[in-house]
Parts: sequence; structure tokens; C-alpha cells
Amino acid sequence: MVEAGSNSTSVMLVLHDVAPETWPDYQPFVQAVDEMGNVPMTWLVVPDFHHRNLLTHSPAFCRLLERRLARGDELALHGLYHADEGPAPRSLGEYFMRRVYTHEGEFYGLNEAQAMQRLEQGLEMFDAQGWPVAGFVAPAWLMSQGTRQALSQLPLRYTSTPQHLYRLPDFTAYEAPGLVWSARSAWRRGLSKIVSDWQCRRWRSADTLRLGLHPVDMRHRSSRDYWLRTLDKLLLQGREPLTKSTWLERQVVA
Repeated sequence: MVEAGSNSTSVMLVLHDVAPETWPDYQPFVQAVDEMGNVPMTWLVVPDFHHRNLLTHSPAFCRLLERRLARGDELALHGLYHADEGPAPRSLGEYFMRRVYTHEGEFYGLNEAQAMQRLEQGLEMFDAQGWPVAGFVAPAWLMSQGTRQALSQLPLRYTSTPQHLYRLPDFTAYEAPGLVWSARSAWRRGLSKIVSDWQCRRWRSADTLRLGLHPVDMRHRSSRDYWLRTLDKLLLQGREPLTKSTWLERQVVA
């Protein structure tokens, strides 16, 4: 049985798809959050985003991430390339997941050996930078069984899906509901606001809430401002801002 380790409520602010090319999208938002006070964030870092953003080729960006660590933020591994390069889909269900739901489910179809190789490459890059890493989040939250098997053998403490955090290596599940937008078009942004507002009401008394942001959210004023308003509202309600690692450390297994 899993029990919460604290009676206080919390909010986790999570930036997805962090890479040198997405930093200009995030920069104004991060500055606005910093102006709210001490709000630690979890940055989901892609070591070589779409094969064109190798972190080691961007020393200024690496120094930025080091400064964020010094502020109390957390860096987590978010795939290796954040690109689905597997064979063509072989079923209708697979086509939906890999071509309609997302084109970036990098770990959706990998076997254990393939997943292990990419995970180890990503962790080696973190290690070379001297960055601590406790968590892995698969692009689009899509993990094959092979990926789960590989994760159970690595010195990582957690992974997550849209509604849960999982303590590794045994995948102990903790409820941690998350809000996320699909902001690629005006109708998607409109629908995302309706759904997110409903979810906020539904999870009003939840122990924690995760806000899962993406670079495309930052490119549209309606979605960017929604996240700032929602974060501010949750903080005013008394929710404590935490990184994923800090939140997980407070949970106990009875």
C-alpha cells in the first residue's frame, strides 16, 4: 500500500522537451515563474533533440542548466533523441499511437537491449556534465515492455506516465495527476482549456498536481498565459511547489 508522506498539498511544474532549440520558447515563461518567487521546476532534458541539438555542442546552454540546478531545479532524462525512428507501424493501433497521437514516441517500440543502449547513452551524457539524475520520462510517456525491463536495471529512482509517478526499480505507483495541453492549433488549445479547467475542479483536493508544459505551449499567448495563471492560482491555494524527486522522497510505503 502506498501512502502520502505529508499532509500538505503540492504542485510540480515540469518542462518537457528541453533542448538548446526550445530554450528561446521557454525563456520568457521561466523568467515569469522566477518572478513569482522560489518555484523549483523539473526540466526534462533531451540529450540530442531530433539529432540536431547535441548538448555537448551547446556549452552556454549547459551552463544555464547548471545554474538552474544551483537554484534548486531538477534535471531528468527525456529520451535520447525524442524521435520515433522505428520501422513503419504494423497495425492500426500502432499507427494511431505512432502517427496520430504522436510522431515522437521514441521508446514505444524498443526492445530491452535497444532501450538500455539509449538510456545508458543519455545517462553517460548527464554524467559527463556532472549533472545528478534521478528520473527518466519517455517522450510522450510511451514506454515499451522492453523499456520497463531496462529501467528496472538502472540506478534511476523514478519514471512517470500522465497520471502516475513510479518508484524504480519495482514500479511502485503513486497517484500524481497531470494537466497537459495540445496546443498545435486553435481548436486544440480551446479544447485543452476546457479539459484542463474540468480537471482542476476534479482534482481540487488531490495531494499533488503536475503541470506538464511543452515548447509549443509557449508559442501561443493563450496557452502560455493559462499556465502562468494556473500556477499562480495553485500557489495561492497553498500548494507547495516541488520537483518530482523531492515529492517522491516524501512518499512512504507502508
